[in-house]
Amino acid sequence: MRILQTGLTYKDDAKATPGFTLFSPLWTKKTYLLNMEGEPVHDWDLPGTPGGYARLLPNGNLFYAAQWDGDDVPPFKGGAQGGIMREVDWDGNVLTEFIDGWQHHDARKLANGNIVYAGWDVMPEDAQKRVQGGRPGTEPPGGIIGDYVREVDSDGNTVWEWHTYEMDIEKYPIHPLVPRRVFAWCNTTFPLENGDVLISLRQINTIAIIDRQTKKFRWEFTDMILGGQHDPQVLPNGNVIVFANGMNSYEGHPHSLILEIDPKTNEIVWQYRAQPRTDFYSHHISGQERLWTGNTLICEGRNGRLFEVTPDGELAWEFINPHRGPGIDGDNVNWVFRAFRYAEDSPEIAGRVKL
Repeated sequence: MRILQTGLTYKDDAKATPGFTLFSPLWTKKTYLLNMEGEPVHDWDLPGTPGGYARLLPNGNLFYAAQWDGDDVPPFKGGAQGGIMREVDWDGNVLTEFIDGWQHHDARKLANGNIVYAGWDVMPEDAQKRVQGGRPGTEPPGGIIGDYVREVDSDGNTVWEWHTYEMDIEKYPIHPLVPRRVFAWCNTTFPLENGDVLISLRQINTIAIIDRQTKKFRWEFTDMILGGQHDPQVLPNGNVIVFANGMNSYEGHPHSLILEIDPKTNEIVWQYRAQPRTDFYSHHISGQERLWTGNTLICEGRNGRLFEVTPDGELAWEFINPHRGPGIDGDNVNWVFRAFRYAEDSPEIAGRVKL
C-alpha cells in the first residue's frame, strides 16, 4: 500500500474510545503520546531505535527496550533487536537499567520490579540437529539460533529461564519457506499472574503458555491460520487474542486477522478481518489491544497504521505514522511494532495531560 496521507485520517466521536495513544516509530529514537486528534502531547527520547515498543507503567513511568550497539549482540540485524531495558520517569530521567545485548522483541516490567523478556542464543549442537523444516542450507555459520525467556530481578540476577531447546523440537517444523536462521523466533512474553508466561513462536505458527514449574506447555495453539503471528494476550474473560499476520496464507490472497480464541476449546470466538480482506495486511510485526469499551485498537505494523474497531468491525479511529526511517534494508519505512491506548483518568496518565 502506498501511503498518501499521514496523521489522523478518521475519527468517529460516538464510537471511538477516548484516551491517549502511545507508540514508538521503529526507526525513530522517540516514543510519542498522542491525543484523539493525532497530535503529540508528550514524548520521550530513546538512546537507540526501539527494540520493539515502549509501555507506560501504572506509576506513570515509561518502560522500554532500545537497540544496544555494544560488542555482545546477535549475528544479524533487525528482528526488533533491543538490549537496553530502562524505566524512565515522565521527564525521561533514567530510574533503572538492565542490559542484555541479545534481548529482542519483548520485555515487561513486573509489579515486583523484575523484568521478563525474550532473548536469543545459539542452540546446543544436538538440538540444532533436531530442527525440522525451513529452507535447506540457510543455517548461519555459527549455528541455528534459539530463543530464551528470562526473568531477572532488580539486581540483574536470573530468577527463572526457559529455552526453546527444551521443547519437543521435532514436533514443530519451521515453515518450509522460512530460513533456518532461528528455530522458533519468540516475539511475545506475556506474563500471567501465577508466573506462567504466554509466548508467541512465529517461525512455527504457535502460541503457548509455559508452566513456570514444569517448563512444559500447559496450553498451546498451533495452526497455519496464525501466519507468523504476534502479540497474543490473555483477556479478562480468559480468552486469548492474537494478531494473525497471515504470512504465506492458506486462505488465498495474503491478509491479516485479529483472532480471539477460547483456550478451553481452541475455537475462534471472534475475529476481525477487513472487507475486502486484502485491505488489512501486515506480514510482520504488529499487534492489538482490547480496550475497556470493548473496542479493539490494532497496530498494522508494516503500514504504520493504528486503528480502532468496534466489536462489529466498524472503524472508529485511524492514524498513520508520519515518521519514517531507513528500516532494516535501508528502505524508507514508517513501521510501528505495537501501540497502546490509556484513559485520561488511568493511573498511567493520572491527569498529566488532558484531552
